[in-house]
Amino acid sequence: MELGLVGLGKMGGNMRERIRRAGHTVVGFDRNPDLADVHSLEELVGKLKGPRVVWVMVPAGAATQSTVDELAELLEPGDVVVDGGNSRWTDDEKHAEELAAKGIGFVDCGVSGGVWGLENGYALMYGGEAANVAKVQPVFDALKPEGAFGAVHAGKVGAGHFAKMVHNGIEYAMMQAYAEGWELLEKVDSVTDVREVFRSWQEGTVIRSWLLDLAVNALDEDEHLDKLRGFAQDSGEGRWTVEAAIDNAVPLPAITASLFARFASRQDDSPQMKMIAALRNQFGGHAVEKK
Repeated sequence: MELGLVGLGKMGGNMRERIRRAGHTVVGFDRNPDLADVHSLEELVGKLKGPRVVWVMVPAGAATQSTVDELAELLEPGDVVVDGGNSRWTDDEKHAEELAAKGIGFVDCGVSGGVWGLENGYALMYGGEAANVAKVQPVFDALKPEGAFGAVHAGKVGAGHFAKMVHNGIEYAMMQAYAEGWELLEKVDSVTDVREVFRSWQEGTVIRSWLLDLAVNALDEDEHLDKLRGFAQDSGEGRWTVEAAIDNAVPLPAITASLFARFASRQDDSPQMKMIAALRNQFGGHAVEKK
């Protein structure tokens, strides 16, 4: 099929390549002309045959809103817009309503996989009406990992980003647990090789995971994480997860504590946050702050 893809950064650029490898045509637009296939959204839409599917991979908030607004004026009834960024689920409901008024479908899709997605595939959580999802399905099939798992039609509009938000909240808590354990091991005199302790956990233990593998990678690059400052940014989805928990009276003590630990990292050179920063860099290519 043909796909318009808006936003060709770390995620979007690799997604374009993976979709093309599956045999589909991708017309990409980015504000950076060195990355783009076309020079404008209008040109992108003009190169696609109807019914069109345009996938948006730009930052949540104002950038997504302005892109959706412009596409609403360019697309035609029967076309579909996919928001694959990290938008809040309440924004999805708003965008779907705005586009539906013009006969344009909307699908929200949470995407996980970071810089590794090109080769390993992306975990996809999408929401929207079945008819709109069906128009995007070949792209979902191209992006997902091989095998039976890795993609889900999570429910109606907003469900995809809500599921991805909860995924990221869980990710916060898991990374925090590894970071706390690492700091405690580093603190005591009796443990003389913390890196190899972490490596030993990669097989046969109940806490083995891809995050643990990435922690070992980070320690191989910088055994005591001496090169990093103990600072880790929060993406916003951790906050939204805690806010949703409050709204629904669901206790999330571990996820909430891990979010607050990120805030603490802005006050002190936290050893735990060195590990969080290292993990975020390993799986997502997120920037780290050097000493």
